[in-house]
Formats: sequence, structure tokens, C-alpha cells
Amino acid sequence: MPLAVEHIRRMRGGAQAHLVRCREESHEDAYYIVKFRNNPQHMRILVNELLATRLARRLGLPAPLPAVVEVGPELIKGTEDLVMQLGRGRVPCEPGLQFGSRYPGDPVETVVFDFLPEEQLAQVENLADFAGVLVLDKWTCNTNGRQAIFLRQPPRGRYQALMIDQGFCFNAGEWNFPDAPLRGLYARHHVYESVRSMESFEPWLDRLEHSMTESVLDEIASEIPPEWYNFETDALYQLLEQLYRRRKRVPELLLDAKKSYRQPFPNWT
Repeated sequence: MPLAVEHIRRMRGGAQAHLVRCREESHEDAYYIVKFRNNPQHMRILVNELLATRLARRLGLPAPLPAVVEVGPELIKGTEDLVMQLGRGRVPCEPGLQFGSRYPGDPVETVVFDFLPEEQLAQVENLADFAGVLVLDKWTCNTNGRQAIFLRQPPRGRYQALMIDQGFCFNAGEWNFPDAPLRGLYARHHVYESVRSMESFEPWLDRLEHSMTESVLDEIASEIPPEWYNFETDALYQLLEQLYRRRKRVPELLLDAKKSYRQPFPNWT
């Protein structure tokens, strides 16, 4: 389990995540973007992040390595910026087990973009993965727009997209599935130009139907610290049961998106 040893900086976003340097079990250093249990959105955000990111990687999607990160009280007490900004002021981040999303490299050396102009967006090497992650987002009912970051491989290589921020899957802290046609879509529809039919969502649909078994869901659930869901085991397993049953609904949900007024798939006729 990675242990947080140094605070680097605050991150943007409603969950008020922090970039920290961690010591791995191998005694090597790695950097993680950490979301804390007492974040302003909901404690269940941590469950959603770990569960949905594991599912994304099982589907073969480019998502950061997730981890349970330990943040000790000494680091929080000694770091002025490890706080949550709330309406009534500031409160310290809670110590203990938190969710960590591994940062792709050393933040001093690795340049990460959260926006690319149209010309550079067209150069993203794995642009088709936006169709794949839409399969995930429809399955998990991501009620936020799809979030991604972009890395450029040296020297002057093409960009790679990395799918981040799964906290609003399962409707954030509500743990239900209020499906709507536009939910889960990336804001810039250029990324869907390769979508021409339902076959454009393969192999992810096939993996969803045949690889996402109940045992896989149980295996991932066993990694989640029970304090993240307030020890409400029944609620977690009800969520997993609904998730398993929803697999076959995903093509229908993709068709609903196609028929929406925004017409996100310009080449699907």
C-alpha cells in the first residue's frame, strides 16, 4: 500500500484532491492524486473511483493505476495545505486510507494537458478509446461529463488520452442509475468521429458482456476499505447486483445518445 510522505500541491476540482509523493512497498517513490474521505462531494466518491477505474482497466481502457493510499496524521498536521475548503472555513483532511490515482510520471518532468485545441486533439493516438469509455460511462451511469487528460510522448510524439475522474459514476453518492442520453459524453464530439455503427463500440461491448462476471465485481469490491462506504455492506452489494444486471442495457443507452438532439456521433448514419 502506498504511503504518503510529501504534499506537492492542491488540484482543481470539486473533490479538492491533492497531489502527493508516496513511498511504494518496493521502497520506490511514485506520485498519486489523492481524494480524501471528507471531501466536499461525498465519501462514496472514493468507492466509485476505485471500482469504476478498476472496471475501466479490465475493459482495456487507458485509465490511471488506482490504489488505496495511506495518509498519516503526522503529514496532515505538518502540512498547512492539506485541508478541505468548506463553506464555513477550512478543516484538515482526514488521516487514514484514501483513494489514489497514480500520476503518470514525475510532475516536474511530465507535462499533462486537460485541454487540446482541435488540431492537437486530432493527433491523439488513441482517440477511439473515447468510444470505449462511453461504454463504461453508460454502464455505470456517469452523471458527469467524461473527463480526460492528455500526455505527449517524447520526443515530439503523438498525444495519448488517459481517462480520469470516475467519481460521479453510479450518480456520485446516490448509488443509483438515473440514465439520460447526454450523460457520460465527452464535451467535444470530435473524439467520436470514428463511430459509424454499434460495431464501433467493440471490443468493449463484448468484454462487458462476457468478462464482467459477478466474481470480477466481487473481487474488485473486496479491495474497497469498508469505512469508505460507512460499513454499509448491503448497499454496496445492491449496487453491484444492479451493475451486473445493467450490462445488456448498454447498447440501448448508446442508441439513446445517438438519437439525442446533440447528435454526438456525426458519422453514424
